Amino acid sequence: MRVRVKICGVRRAADVEAAVRCGADAIGFVFSPSPRHVAVHEAPALLAGVPPFVTTVAVLWSPVPRELALVLEQVRPDAVQCEPDGFGRAAAGPRTGFLAVLHDGPDVLTEARALPRDAAVLLEAPGRGGRGVAPDWGRAAAVARERRLILAGGLTPENVGDAIRAVRPFAVDVSSGVESSPGIKDPARIARFIEAVNRAGDTLEGGGATWSSVLGC
Repeated sequence: MRVRVKICGVRRAADVEAAVRCGADAIGFVFSPSPRHVAVHEAPALLAGVPPFVTTVAVLWSPVPRELALVLEQVRPDAVQCEPDGFGRAAAGPRTGFLAVLHDGPDVLTEARALPRDAAVLLEAPGRGGRGVAPDWGRAAAVARERRLILAGGLTPENVGDAIRAVRPFAVDVSSGVESSPGIKDPARIARFIEAVNRAGDTLEGGGATWSSVLGC
C-alpha cells in the first residue's frame, strides 16, 4: 500500500530541498500565525524549489475571504488546507484542490460523513496543528474506512509505522516530528520518517491513488 507523505510547516529553501530529495509527495506552507509562518511575499521563492508532481499546499486555519484570495492569487498553490467553512468563503477556481481539516473528538466520524463523499480529510488533534499532539488512532481508523484520510499530529520517525498499521491512512502529515527546533526541519529526521512510512506501507495491501486525484487539483 503506497502511503503518501506531506511535510508541513516548511519555511526555508533548504527544508524544501530536503523534503523533495527525501521523497515527499506534498509540502505544506503555513500562512496563518505560527512559528512556521510564511509571509505571502516570501512564498513564491519557496515554491519555485518544488518540482512538478510534488503538491504544494497552502495551510490556513479559517481564512477570511480577503486572506484566502491573496494566497490563491499570489502563491498559486496546488491545494488549500483549512477548516471546511473557511474554504467556502471565496471562489478557489477549478484547478485548486481542497484538504478539509477536522479535529479529533467523539463526533469526528459524523463530521467526516457530512462532507462530500469524495472529500479528502486531514484529521488532527483538537486545537491547532504543529504541537506534536496525536488524535485518537481508533477514531482515525474509522474515518479512514470511509474517507481518504491524511493522518496528522504527533507523528515521528519512531511511531509513524505503528500509526499506519493501526489507521491505514491514504497519507500522513508531519511537522514538528521532523524538526530540530520549531520551524527548522531536520533532513535526517525527514529521511527516517519517509523510510519508516515506506516500510510500513509495504506491509499493507491497498490501492495507490494520487494526490491530485484525491485533492481534486
